[in-house]
Amino acid sequence: MTGEGAAVSLVPVHRPGSTVVTVTGTLDLHSYPDLRDGLLKIATDAPDGVIADIEGLRIRDASLASVFSVIAMRISDWPGIPFSLVSRRPEHLELFESRVIDRFVAVHAGVGEAEAARDCPRRRRAVQLLAPTVGASALAREFVSRVCAQWDVPEYEEDGRLVATELVENTIRHTVSAPRLRLELRRGLFTIAVGDDDPHPAVLHERLNPGEAGIGLRLVAQVARVWGCSRSWSGGKVVWAVLTRRGRPASPHG
Repeated sequence: MTGEGAAVSLVPVHRPGSTVVTVTGTLDLHSYPDLRDGLLKIATDAPDGVIADIEGLRIRDASLASVFSVIAMRISDWPGIPFSLVSRRPEHLELFESRVIDRFVAVHAGVGEAEAARDCPRRRRAVQLLAPTVGASALAREFVSRVCAQWDVPEYEEDGRLVATELVENTIRHTVSAPRLRLELRRGLFTIAVGDDDPHPAVLHERLNPGEAGIGLRLVAQVARVWGCSRSWSGGKVVWAVLTRRGRPASPHG
């Protein structure tokens, strides 16, 4: 739920195949960022998909309905899970059609219908909790190599090791948290995410000299197709990067 006095309330319920968020209150200029950021935070901890039940939401200004398009596009980058809306209110349906929001996010009459229509891309996921020690980045690199071999995606190993190293070292240098390393593969996209308990966002820093430790988030931004930092509903944040597919290494057997 959002903070006291806020105009919207978000109540997530985790189901076997999705996380359903009941959204109530009024969407206005004040509550717009609460709704946007709240749904994005919930998505960081929703492994299969997010369904926002907005039946009880009043939309004060038609232009603000674009928040759902913004959320859908952001979630498509990461965590790359299905996102849909549930509402039977005629004014909602007319608004979403007139503003072409229903082209960006599916709108259903009920949660059951939304779950039945959900696009479920095949996903692989591997998680490793690392101790906040100087050896954590080496263990992260070993984990990436092992998972790439298990999933038969060697084309992601080199960049994956570099990105995992930086994200884990960044967590150790700037927080007191144990890094939570998560690897995901979906639709040919390889994602590396590191979660911690510190709410302060990760930022790009220029290295002042070539000998400074770490490859830098700026290089992560160059290697990755897209990267970002997302606050999580449970607290803290997740820094993530989606890698582009490079040419698959040639087989040593020809």
